[in-house]
Amino acid sequence: MLTTTFSITTIIIVVTCIVSFIAFSNARLKNDLLFWPAEIDDRGQYYRFLTYGFVHGDFLHLAFNMMSLYSFGAYVEKYLYTQSHLFGHSAPMMYISLYVLGLIVSTIPDYFYYKNYSSYRALGASGAVCAVIFSGIMLEPKLPISMLFIPVRIPGYIFGVIFIAISIWLGKRGGDNIGHRAHISGAIFGILFTIIAAKLFSNFDVVKSFLDEVLNRY
Repeated sequence: MLTTTFSITTIIIVVTCIVSFIAFSNARLKNDLLFWPAEIDDRGQYYRFLTYGFVHGDFLHLAFNMMSLYSFGAYVEKYLYTQSHLFGHSAPMMYISLYVLGLIVSTIPDYFYYKNYSSYRALGASGAVCAVIFSGIMLEPKLPISMLFIPVRIPGYIFGVIFIAISIWLGKRGGDNIGHRAHISGAIFGILFTIIAAKLFSNFDVVKSFLDEVLNRY
């Protein structure tokens, strides 16, 4: 099992930073890796469902995603997936599956919506990061969370409601070049993945545990 020093979260961050930094000065590489529904549909470049998460628009975009992943991912990986014995020896593989599938699944709605629009392209790991964050919220709903648009620390389940509501509103408004649909898809995937995986691998009822903690049923 991977140790804290060489955690999966750290490895993902290091690889993403290396690829993103190279792509900052290599437009061709960025263009070859980003999410481009029209190219996927026309040329069968399905690898783009995964590689887009390793390139970012600029340093701030990269920093925000990687700081968010480090803040939440390290905790989810170490304490919720491993030390809680939720997945036992399967914990590393489950965490990798959460992130990788989060990258893929979060773009599926945009793929079908934009596959006939050659001008639409997207990049960044935010869909997978959302999957990790919401997986953590499902397992520990009162985990204190704060982000740029919410300057105070609030329980995770309240943050989740606010985040989804803001993402839906901003997605409908449009015009900011941010993949809000991918954020929502990633969040929903993180929730469903955690519920299903916990039930299959440990027979743990995530929904019941979530409701018990939120409603103080202990």
